[in-house]
Amino acid sequence: MKITISSLHFKSDIKLENFVREKVTKVSNLFDGVIGSDVTLKLDQSSTNENKIAEIRIQIPGNDLFAKKQAKSFEEAVDNAVDALRKQITRHKQKVKGL
Repeated sequence: MKITISSLHFKSDIKLENFVREKVTKVSNLFDGVIGSDVTLKLDQSSTNENKIAEIRIQIPGNDLFAKKQAKSFEEAVDNAVDALRKQITRHKQKVKGL
């Protein structure tokens, strides 16, 4: 599975990218038909503390699953987005099994 990580308004370090790859790989393993994943990390230029945004799109046959979360750190934002995707994958699997 291909994982594409891009960062906007900052340069991400290898430690953060490895963290993202690990989390996205774990959640992608919950569903067999995953084609790929796109992760965008953004640094919002607002004055609030919660200015780190993680957007994760998981490509599966038929649909894409998407989550966008904002937090004080990129790690927290990625964790929250992965949790949301985990719920979406569970619902999608139940829907597919029900058909």
